[in-house]
Amino acid sequence: MRWLTFLWLAIGMFVLFSASYYHGEIEKKDGLFYFNRQLMAIVISLFIFNAIVHTPLNKPLKLAQWILLGILGLLLLTVFTSAGKNTMGATRWIAIGPIQLQPSELIKPFLVLQGAKLFGQWERYSRKVKIAWLVVFAIVLLAILKQPNLSTTSLCAIGLWSIAFAAGLPLRQLLFTAVGGVFLAGVSMIVNPYQLVRMLSFVNPWGDARGDGFQLVQSLMAIGSGGFLGNGFGASQQKLGYLPIQDTDFIFSVFAEEFGFVGSILLLLLVMSYATLGLYIASRSHHPVHRLIAVGSTTFIVLQSLFNIGVAAGVLPTTGLPLPMFSYGGSSMVASLIQSALLIRVARESALAPVAQLGR
Repeated sequence: MRWLTFLWLAIGMFVLFSASYYHGEIEKKDGLFYFNRQLMAIVISLFIFNAIVHTPLNKPLKLAQWILLGILGLLLLTVFTSAGKNTMGATRWIAIGPIQLQPSELIKPFLVLQGAKLFGQWERYSRKVKIAWLVVFAIVLLAILKQPNLSTTSLCAIGLWSIAFAAGLPLRQLLFTAVGGVFLAGVSMIVNPYQLVRMLSFVNPWGDARGDGFQLVQSLMAIGSGGFLGNGFGASQQKLGYLPIQDTDFIFSVFAEEFGFVGSILLLLLVMSYATLGLYIASRSHHPVHRLIAVGSTTFIVLQSLFNIGVAAGVLPTTGLPLPMFSYGGSSMVASLIQSALLIRVARESALAPVAQLGR
């Protein structure tokens, strides 16, 4: 799992270099601007990664609730105060000095930890404690939805739902929750009409190729022009001012154009290998909370990857989810590597995979 994570990370950095160079040269007069900032985020993330891999899980489990509540505080600040930074109609970032944080990304691994802790010991908690934490989870989801960010809300909801399902909670309650989530998504699309437009535009993006379907049309042109073997590393044409947000939400399109159908299949095999190994780690863990940590971490990383790829390929409605360990963004990188570290730590505590320190 460790080396699979590093392989994913290395490929992601090569692709980000290609996808962001033109963007950086035009906007920042420095082609390496985004690459260098991502490299700094990776260095910070790897320090956290290494610390978690070599720390017993009981310690991050004790801290998870307080970190989650702290990040929730930042999340509420982005939504309800002027501290939030609005970009393309969504308020998802908050500035702390020179650092831009995205709380909705940072909160993901701590939702996994606290969700696993709660649902893994469901019978041990009092009714008040259960309700209190379910309310906290609901506030997190509603705050992310308020930004508005329906895709991340859906991902977090599905992630928590998968942890509860794996914990064996009553199916009737889970079905009721799922129906409630679908209803809430419908309300969000009514309140934010652009979300409904996105939901419908992916069916026939060519019908409004210069309007609502523009992003997807450019993405499909990039993927299609890659052909079977691709145009070669760095040879994407769509990234040269045609494909919007090519180094974040649509970075897979650049990858597909440069590495073609074969490269895309290999990337999907990498994601599926990660999913298989993550679920294998979960199945071999005898500790109920640890098993749920593995399930949650695997679900978040793999599902987010499939959502991002599905959007770029026109299989899913256009959303704003980054591709883990590929897309530009420090908060996303930190969250992804924390979840990977949690998986490795679960494996280690299950005595399946002894892990050496980085560099050994």
